[in-house]
Amino acid sequence: MGDVMLICPLDYRYGREEMKAVFSEESRLNAQLLVEAALARAQASVGNIPRTAADEITRKAVPEIVTLDRVKEIEAETKHDVMAIVRALSEQCEGDAGRYVHLGATSNDIVDTATGLEFKHALDIIEADLDKLILTLAQLAKKHRSTVEIGRTHGQFAIPTTFGFKIAGYVSEMLRHRDRVRELKARACVGKMSGAIGTGAGFGEKFFKVQEAVMKDLGLGIEDAATQIVCRDRYSELVFVLGLIATSCERYATEVRNLQRSEIGEVSEAFDVKKQVGSSTMAQKKNPMLSENVCGLARVVRSYIAPQMESMVLWHERDLTNSSAERFILTHVAVLTDDILYKMIDVFAHLNVYEKNMRRNIDSANGFIMAESALLALAGKGLGRQESHELVRQIAIRAEAEGKGLKQALRESKEVMSLLSPQELDAAMDPDNYVGSAPQMVDQVVKAAERALGKKVA
Repeated sequence: MGDVMLICPLDYRYGREEMKAVFSEESRLNAQLLVEAALARAQASVGNIPRTAADEITRKAVPEIVTLDRVKEIEAETKHDVMAIVRALSEQCEGDAGRYVHLGATSNDIVDTATGLEFKHALDIIEADLDKLILTLAQLAKKHRSTVEIGRTHGQFAIPTTFGFKIAGYVSEMLRHRDRVRELKARACVGKMSGAIGTGAGFGEKFFKVQEAVMKDLGLGIEDAATQIVCRDRYSELVFVLGLIATSCERYATEVRNLQRSEIGEVSEAFDVKKQVGSSTMAQKKNPMLSENVCGLARVVRSYIAPQMESMVLWHERDLTNSSAERFILTHVAVLTDDILYKMIDVFAHLNVYEKNMRRNIDSANGFIMAESALLALAGKGLGRQESHELVRQIAIRAEAEGKGLKQALRESKEVMSLLSPQELDAAMDPDNYVGSAPQMVDQVVKAAERALGKKVA
């Protein structure tokens, strides 16, 4: 580490290098140089500057020539980051080419357009992450489409479901997030090349052609009516969508944590028994550390939604209050969301599923989770639905007070057995018979994932 003092956990603990590289100082300089070069080529294409000048600017607009060290040296004097790049590029250009660098542009033509390039790369990574997570979840859902598990509401036993159906819900949610990211690209990956307050005055009569040429060159959309900056509703939508994705992951991670509780024990994160340590003092512990980490990081991602929305509210055509905030917000949200997704992929790819414990927990319910099934069976024999509900409710309350199972209590009821045969009661009280269409809905969701991903789910 040398003399470098690391403070931000992104620098030493969280985030994948692929995403962090998108927002690094070096990458940002490169993106801004790409924009300056695209501007020069656009100006040349409409005859505003010599083609030879555009070619020279393009040759020199690379970080190997316009170095980060030199830019920082100039910025220390000028106190202006974009002008530092403009000067560093201009001084490297031979002949009179340097005089045409940044012609007609304002700083945020360069900054926001470069940000559009960053968003484009970042969202490509996020979409690839989503595809991997969707595939991982779909494989798990397919494997356990018929694995019966207790559903829980209010932290209590409800009725039977299947573990695959629970996971299929996650697949469906992530498919929606995938759609959101793909739709978002058109709105977030835009730039502007329209000058000081967006009127394009600095580019003269050929403004529209210049702006269109720059964005076509860079593969970005155009801000139709900019101020000095790209409109921040676009950035807010991006942060909100990534916040949604992170929150969904927190939901799944919370479920893993709950199902890994000692008294439930239906799933657990993978644990390297040869090397991994769960606790510094409780040697037996195997903690859901990745899921807990995801929950904590998701809260950080969500916390950036409010300040980014506040960055939409600027004085007149622009002030600088958004700038410092966004240097934190955009980088952290992208890096942490990517980190969260990869950790969720890891969790579900190696998740231990304990089917015996699921059955044990079903049995521990002593038949009470089948109360709805029993009342519907009675209603099917001509007893009114409300009368069936009240009959089963009273029998269940007495059975619980007397320490009996619900099936036994129902069998002892003359009213119940006058309507149901022993075989019909057995069928109504069998959890395997009361998962509805859960397996078929798993199949539908898996097919939807296959259509979206263009590949078969194994």
